Amino acid sequence: MAETTNGRGIAVVTGGSAGLGRAVSRELARRGWDVAVLARGQDGIDATVAEVQRIGRRSLGVSVDVADSAGVEVAAQRVEDELGPISLWVNNAMAGTISEFLDTSVADFERATAVTYLGCVNGTRAALGRMVARDRGHIIQIGSALAHRGIPLQAAYCGAKHAIHGFTDAVVSELTHDKSKVAVSIVDMPALNTTQFGWVKSEFPEHPQPVPPIFQPEVGARAVADVADTPRRRTWVGISTVETILGARFAGRFLDWYLAKAAYQGQLAPDKPRSTVAPNLYEPVPGDAGAHGVFDDKARTDSVQTWAIRHRRALAVAGSAVIGAAAAAGTALVRGRS
Repeated sequence: MAETTNGRGIAVVTGGSAGLGRAVSRELARRGWDVAVLARGQDGIDATVAEVQRIGRRSLGVSVDVADSAGVEVAAQRVEDELGPISLWVNNAMAGTISEFLDTSVADFERATAVTYLGCVNGTRAALGRMVARDRGHIIQIGSALAHRGIPLQAAYCGAKHAIHGFTDAVVSELTHDKSKVAVSIVDMPALNTTQFGWVKSEFPEHPQPVPPIFQPEVGARAVADVADTPRRRTWVGISTVETILGARFAGRFLDWYLAKAAYQGQLAPDKPRSTVAPNLYEPVPGDAGAHGVFDDKARTDSVQTWAIRHRRALAVAGSAVIGAAAAAGTALVRGRS
């Protein structure tokens, strides 16, 4: 077994060859991780492995469908045999459709659920089977604002992301009961400018788009790497995610009305040429798609909210200093008046 040297450890990223997973693979490599890329399309896998190696870290690409539990187990064992013990596992792979529920075939719905939800389950099982025995390791589930508030045209995806939360809560409770030192985190993402919207299955004539505001995938990748640096149970990325989650808690009926009114057209981009790429729901798309979709002109490159999370310790210290100074000034004022 090959041990990594002068690095953080071995990280596995599912769906790591494109979109958010591609950005996460690069960001983890920049922070010193050796990265194993699990995905289906060999072209994207090879390109991601080459990028990680150019950064100076070791990498391994494994072609696997995360909906295949046995395949994921074989892939995990290959990673450990060729790179070393897995320290970090990021469950990112997803698939979906853009269509109303009753217009979505049973096969398409089940396939989207198998990849997005059961892919996360299979990855968690493979990771925990190794980490629990060593009593160390960290699993990061890529969640979504849509896990907390479903939107029209994405019933399968929303349901799968919601299921990931319930599944993860159950696993964390079991690990807590067993006093395990393995950490599990969920990072809920906003709308991201990824390749998924170029190859999602859709019957609409317009190009699908994530519901604005849209962020570049690097914003999400930095948040994932920050959580890998300092594990925390839940992280909400982007102010739009915060607003969606809090809105679902306190203004659910209003969101029912608003999303019914705005979310249909909000997921379609008439100003973009319709993608001619075949959907990737069942088969990978040939070629290297990279990390970005077609919305670079609309996507934000940073988020004040995620910056604050990244610098929360410094902000906490500064806040304490301000409060302390205010308290001291108040005390001096009272004494002066006395």
